[in-house]
Amino acid sequence: MILPSLPSFSLKGKRALVTGASSGIGQACAVAMAQSGAKVICVSRGIDLLNKTVSSINARGFDAEALALDQTNLNALEKLMLDPFDVVINSAGMARHNPAFDTLPEDFDAVIDLNLKSAYFLSVYAAKAMKTARISGSIIHISSQMGHVGGTDRTVYSASKHAIEGMVKSMSIEWGPFDIRINTICPTFIRTPLTKETFDNVERANLIKQKIKLGRIGEVEDIMGAAVYLASDASSLVTGTHLIVDGGWTAG
Repeated sequence: MILPSLPSFSLKGKRALVTGASSGIGQACAVAMAQSGAKVICVSRGIDLLNKTVSSINARGFDAEALALDQTNLNALEKLMLDPFDVVINSAGMARHNPAFDTLPEDFDAVIDLNLKSAYFLSVYAAKAMKTARISGSIIHISSQMGHVGGTDRTVYSASKHAIEGMVKSMSIEWGPFDIRINTICPTFIRTPLTKETFDNVERANLIKQKIKLGRIGEVEDIMGAAVYLASDASSLVTGTHLIVDGGWTAG
């Protein structure tokens, strides 16, 4: 009897790009890619914290490189993508939480420019390079549970993430014939430097825990396995969809 073999989760020999890699979920994704064998290019706007991240990764015997880049600079982004990657993880993002009545045009533009516009063209540039190099690539966006539900004071952020979900579906249809996959990971509230202020608010933190059916706050480690899965051959038939890592928040 010939039994099936488990597909490989290894990324050995792959080149991976991770944006927003200096801290939080992006940093965790960079570590996950490196631990799985990939050479990782870590991208962020600020170089100091990024260099510390990369130094720590390399000190553990892995292979990482730091690159300071403002992802909303589309010319620089396009130039970066000329050298194709096997895996691209976009974790750069921002939020300006306030009631919809209080949203300023500049707040809207800032969130949409980074969360959606730069994500759109990052995907296009990455996929073009993969297609030219005939790489069976994987593009992964760190979206959010807010790409599937709404939330108080999160209208602009939620709008950007809902748009990412639709974008990924359409891109997967166009790029499937080239064996280029594109998916999202949709976390719940994850404990990171950016969410510290939220969790410091005891009332808010308790409300979040009540919505998460598993009863605990998410940690960056909860995202790492999902990232490796979508980056690897283990998910070779997965595209145009989302992997929700929300502890049951969106279940109802």
